[in-house]
Amino acid sequence: MTDFSDHNRVIRFDWAIKSLLRDKANFDVLEGFLCALLEDENIKVLNILESEGNQKQEDDKFNRVDLMVEDSHKRKIIIEIQNTRERDYLERLLFGTSKVIVDNLRLGEDFKNISKVISISILYFNFGTGDDYLYKGTTQFIGMNTGNPLKIKEKIEVMDGLESKYKFVDKDIFPEYYFIQIYKFQDIIKRYIDEWIYMIKNEQVRDDFKSKNIDKAKEKLSYIHMNKSEKADYERYIVNLVRERDMITTAKEDGEKIGIEKGEKIGIEKGEKIGIEKGEKIGIEKGEKIGIEKGEKIGIEKGLKTVASQMLKKGQSIDKISEFTGLAIEEIKKLN
Repeated sequence: MTDFSDHNRVIRFDWAIKSLLRDKANFDVLEGFLCALLEDENIKVLNILESEGNQKQEDDKFNRVDLMVEDSHKRKIIIEIQNTRERDYLERLLFGTSKVIVDNLRLGEDFKNISKVISISILYFNFGTGDDYLYKGTTQFIGMNTGNPLKIKEKIEVMDGLESKYKFVDKDIFPEYYFIQIYKFQDIIKRYIDEWIYMIKNEQVRDDFKSKNIDKAKEKLSYIHMNKSEKADYERYIVNLVRERDMITTAKEDGEKIGIEKGEKIGIEKGEKIGIEKGEKIGIEKGEKIGIEKGEKIGIEKGLKTVASQMLKKGQSIDKISEFTGLAIEEIKKLN
């Protein structure tokens, strides 16, 4: 169990998303995290939206916790914590963002009202091959001949005091994806988001951290500030999380053991088959060789006996025939 005696210690971020951060009074913690990641100091969280992670049953899966919010730019932001590897993870992310887009556009509504979706994945496993812990994925249109991006503008209305004005900005409607790989983070602070990743990984907020609202996270996510009921719920969640992780590890080890046993069995069977085939091949080759040698020997003997018979018919002496053919005298006598 984690030691929470240190005043800098905070609860796990997935539990915070599952419970505390759904309270509007704690939106400032979410805002601080999003401001650091998206590098925009003006993000305001307006609402918690319906998502799979909003359902708080005791038998919920602990593999994944998610939260979807709407910000002041009307963007839909999905924050998801994935504790274990998932085979079709990218496919599910694509499905999830696409579903949010479709679900938030009423039938017959203009396409211009499509919501921008941002998907943030906090991963407690190494995903893919790369040398970074923080990745951003976007959609761009690149010239196939020039290699330059296609720039598409849209006109928006802005207020200048009491006066309404228009300006052109880059059109930005496609989903964005952020991957934060917790175990690849080396606890080196280079930018504000690193302070939040450090907090998520180590369950601790250092005194020297300066990111917007991270002091609020230190205060509101502190274990020692939780009441007795909240502590009991949190500790039960941690125990269940460890138990599920152990079940997954055990299943993996059992699968590996079965795979090794099956592999050994198949290897032995294949080895026996190959051995039999090689044995048959060698046997045939040796048989052919012996057959040829014996055949040659028998053929030579028959030929010599034929010569000996002809010499006998011509009246040659047995001694002379034996000397000429190499046949034994007794064998020559049998030819008469």
